[in-house]
Amino acid sequence: MRTFDIKAPDRGMLDDITARIDNLNKPKGSLGLLEDIARQVCLIQQTLTPSVAHPCHLLFGADHGIEREGVSASPREITWQQMKNFAAGGAAINMLCRQHGFTLRIIDAGVDHDLSDIKGIINKKIMPHGTEDFLYSAAMSGADFDKAIDTGAAMADECFDEGCRLLTCGEMGIGNTSASSVWMSLLCGIPVEECTGAGSGLAPAGVRHKTDVLGKAIKRFTGACGGHYETADVLREFGGLEMACALGAMLRAAERRQLVVIDGFIMTACALAAIRLYPQARNYMIFGHQGDERGHKLLLEQTGARPLLNLGLRLGEGTGAVCAYPIIDSSVRMINEMNTFDNAHITKFF
Repeated sequence: MRTFDIKAPDRGMLDDITARIDNLNKPKGSLGLLEDIARQVCLIQQTLTPSVAHPCHLLFGADHGIEREGVSASPREITWQQMKNFAAGGAAINMLCRQHGFTLRIIDAGVDHDLSDIKGIINKKIMPHGTEDFLYSAAMSGADFDKAIDTGAAMADECFDEGCRLLTCGEMGIGNTSASSVWMSLLCGIPVEECTGAGSGLAPAGVRHKTDVLGKAIKRFTGACGGHYETADVLREFGGLEMACALGAMLRAAERRQLVVIDGFIMTACALAAIRLYPQARNYMIFGHQGDERGHKLLLEQTGARPLLNLGLRLGEGTGAVCAYPIIDSSVRMINEMNTFDNAHITKFF
């Protein structure tokens, strides 16, 4: 796996940032979380006039071998059908990206279908039929995992080089809540039962079956490695190609000091993986929302996150992250556009 040079933002200008925020014509601290977000964005960008211009959304799609074990309410073909729907502009994420001015890139990292002739889908297919069934073997090889990381990083570079200062990532891949649940369980030391939910709509019996399958897969892996494993081993063994791409994008964005807004359960699992590999990556993340998937609240706690929204979302695609964008935009507008006490000729009373 490639290495990333991720450093914490220089905090030398923190006092200047705080003074700027406190001198805006409002009671000290009265804009609450908006002030915290503005402070974070200023530190990331090392400026008192931050920007979230040209926001970009990377939507990675891939299939999962574990889907064949009946762990999802949705059939496998939904992945490629929905990828076509994204390309046609008809999905929730399309609507939200249009609404908030995001550039949307749709990337095929390993969908089990030929999408090469579909305009609007970027062909970066790494494994032509998606990952292997991790109930029996590793989901992907080290080489395929590395290629996915590099693919995501390259897509983040494209966005940054076009002037993007705020990046969001989303996913499409039937079975990816299973992969995320296993990542969460093994990286956090939490029983898989507490990490596993209904995904796209499993009934209680289906959730029990899903949990049983994931427990057997974990036992296979931990037995083979004697219970001794590194973070990267877990990511390769159980991850999805679209998840590894998103992980690569998050790490490269942090390396280039770019703000990353994190979506729901699956993207939070990717954020957790990024933090486990490079703890300083956490400084560049804002968590968009808390979804309804079981385990997401607990996973957010593991990353020390304070999500901006709780709208009952469980769609994926990156919808929650894009929905959170206006709040972040408001925080940046606050520090750039509000008057100061002096300029407004208002008595500073504290």
